[in-house]
Amino acid sequence: MSFYVVVGAGPVGRETARLLSEEGHEVVLTSRSVGSNALQNVRAIQADATDASELSRICQGADAIFMCAMATYHRWPTDFFPIIDGTVRAAEAVGAKLIVLGNLYGYGENAESPLRSDLSLDPTSKKGTARTIMWQRAVRANVPAIEIRASDYLGHGAISYFSLVALPSIIEGKPTAFIGDLDATHAWSFTKDAASTLVAAARYKGEWGRAFHVPSQSASPRQLIQKTAAMLAREISGIRSYSVPEMEALGMHELIEMRYLFESPLLVDSSDTEALLGVKASSLEEMIADTLRDHM
Repeated sequence: MSFYVVVGAGPVGRETARLLSEEGHEVVLTSRSVGSNALQNVRAIQADATDASELSRICQGADAIFMCAMATYHRWPTDFFPIIDGTVRAAEAVGAKLIVLGNLYGYGENAESPLRSDLSLDPTSKKGTARTIMWQRAVRANVPAIEIRASDYLGHGAISYFSLVALPSIIEGKPTAFIGDLDATHAWSFTKDAASTLVAAARYKGEWGRAFHVPSQSASPRQLIQKTAAMLAREISGIRSYSVPEMEALGMHELIEMRYLFESPLLVDSSDTEALLGVKASSLEEMIADTLRDHM
């Protein structure tokens, strides 16, 4: 049995803690607001990851720390750095391995699809730059580090472009709008598959200081909207794409710089994750059903 600390109590962090506890490990789940839904055999501690000394105290004896904390989207360039710095310092203080939950933004707009985990990071957005700097700080730590990179999330409780922009209209059976090219194939990551990849990475015996991609399923936004509507038995009278002026008028300022993710095909190569970590993607239908858990 090992001792693990999961920093961040969002959907992926909670699922990671649950999976680790099911394997019989001692698990602490910590965040600034752990929440009221207790997990069996998981100790919840309210703490701020930016407080390295407090986090170090919590992590004493930990074999690995999972950094799953999230910053407010529009404050990534400022709020994420104290979080990763506090977590890195805690990992160094207790000698724990560090497993970071990241995403694909660091590859930038000019990366060729399908994205491979060994591609150099070349961010073309503020958020991608923030993610890149976070990984650079983690991989320079005096402890082994791995980053698990996910695409846009599906899953219960996931906050994503799909859940924010398209899903409310689908649920209400209204005309639905999304961003980018509605027919460009896009990779979608399941929160539960992200957690499975994090847990599997803790057992990785190869060389650390590298990234793995979450095994994902691919579908165009139009296909995803149609499948979701069909699962809800909703009729969607129209599907269209927001223009940039519309996005600006609607206050979608934070989405505009990331619109490139949906303007051309975005595929993810996770073959090394499947071969080395033994994790495979859930079906798209399972991802959608879990996303809709409260609406079916």
